Amino acid sequence: MTSQICIIISIMVYLGLMIYIGVTYSKQNTQASEFYLGGRRLGPLVTAMSAEASDMSSYLLMGLPGLAYISGIADVGWTAIGLAIGTYLNWLFVSKRIRRYSSRIGSFTIPDFFARRYGDDKHILTCIAAIVIVVFFVPYTASGFAACGKLFSTLFGMNYMIAMLLSAAVIVLYCTLGGFLAVSTTDLIQGITMSVALLIVVGFGAVTVGGFDTVIANASELPGYLSMVQTHVADTMSAKPYTFLTICSTLAWGLGYFGMPHILLRFMAIEDENKLKLSRRIATVWVVISMAVAVFIGIVGYSLSKMNVIPMLEGSNSETVIVQIASTLSMHGVVPALIAGVILAGILAATMSTADSQLLAAASSISQNLVQDFGKKKLDTRTSLIIARVTVIVISLIAVFIAQDPNSSIFTIVSFAWAGFGAAFGPVVLLALFWKRSNRQGALAGMITGGVMVFVWKYGIATLGGAFAIYELLPAFVIALIVNVVVSLVTPAPSKELVETFESVNQKSL
Repeated sequence: MTSQICIIISIMVYLGLMIYIGVTYSKQNTQASEFYLGGRRLGPLVTAMSAEASDMSSYLLMGLPGLAYISGIADVGWTAIGLAIGTYLNWLFVSKRIRRYSSRIGSFTIPDFFARRYGDDKHILTCIAAIVIVVFFVPYTASGFAACGKLFSTLFGMNYMIAMLLSAAVIVLYCTLGGFLAVSTTDLIQGITMSVALLIVVGFGAVTVGGFDTVIANASELPGYLSMVQTHVADTMSAKPYTFLTICSTLAWGLGYFGMPHILLRFMAIEDENKLKLSRRIATVWVVISMAVAVFIGIVGYSLSKMNVIPMLEGSNSETVIVQIASTLSMHGVVPALIAGVILAGILAATMSTADSQLLAAASSISQNLVQDFGKKKLDTRTSLIIARVTVIVISLIAVFIAQDPNSSIFTIVSFAWAGFGAAFGPVVLLALFWKRSNRQGALAGMITGGVMVFVWKYGIATLGGAFAIYELLPAFVIALIVNVVVSLVTPAPSKELVETFESVNQKSL
């Protein structure tokens, strides 16, 4: 009982801090651009940690450890490598260009950037981009709400729906009050909390089983568990080859970064583009270390299960391995229980840091891009802010409805949404920034093709098996890129004005 009280205290302090930040920043939102992009005044540390904390959703503390626990290091290892490479390349090539370009043309959402970049006065690109964001972000947000509900339900025996609704309410509260600045600042705190949680869990787990040597020895007993070219099959206790094609497919996770709206918005919001180099270094180091530790936690978790310290976990229950470790830690006294509360707050942080960013991006797509840009409804500042906040609430209600089922895999949902954004937006972003011949027709065709191909490949072509059973992001991204280029070349070139803007933005040394 004492341990639960201590855990509750830690979590309540954390949640209270998030709400306080939302209330504080609510006073600084005087117009929609402030609410959605914070007036382009983020510092380098907040930019870096906000981008990566909003990226590393609950799959960092639940999805990656859970997959490593079940199948070993190959699947999560190659995924982590792909994400690390993608993180670095995105910061290196995209961040400064999109910051400069978006500032030059006056855009503060991704759909708005596409429309202004390509001179789309009818806002067809805006409409399609907004629809893509809503389609992939609403279920993504729902998975975050579900993760919070599952966490409290497992710990305290709470009703799942009540736990999930309470978590969603806190996220919605500080997001609707504080907007982008609140979300970015809380993301910084959440990133730090996630880091602390990862280090405590891996240290406690290793000490409990007798050291890292014991962890490696136990893992080595499982066929293919510690191999990067084989994966462990828990059902049959055997190893399955991890082919070169599968490795390439898994590395393709890195392509998703080029199309992530909530990450691209952080690039657009930094106060000084010259500080992006520092942000890049901070972000890359944090991503590499955090994912490596998360993967190792899954391996440590298996040893804990083998020694009967925590239950043996199967299927999607493996994603609760950190929860199980934290619960065990809380039994060792008041201080360990408070620390366990910090760990569990870290899981909340991983979920909330992504859910809040997704809510904000989805809200901007509907209230700004669909209602005002595409719908030609000109609103005053106060009305625009009200619609933005109401939109966050409405989207949250839809996500809550979707999140009623607590049994879906977090990793699976995240991977599909990641593929959707990567394929629909990634090629468009890259060509918009690096190829002046890219035009509106090509961008529109590529965006639609990428989004549709994610569904077609996952639920159609991939079911054929064999060489077709690869991560849908890779083929969808490549096909969308080709379609974008081909359609741009066979349709009229961009106007002289658009080309001159492109050249002026890119004439400075990058």
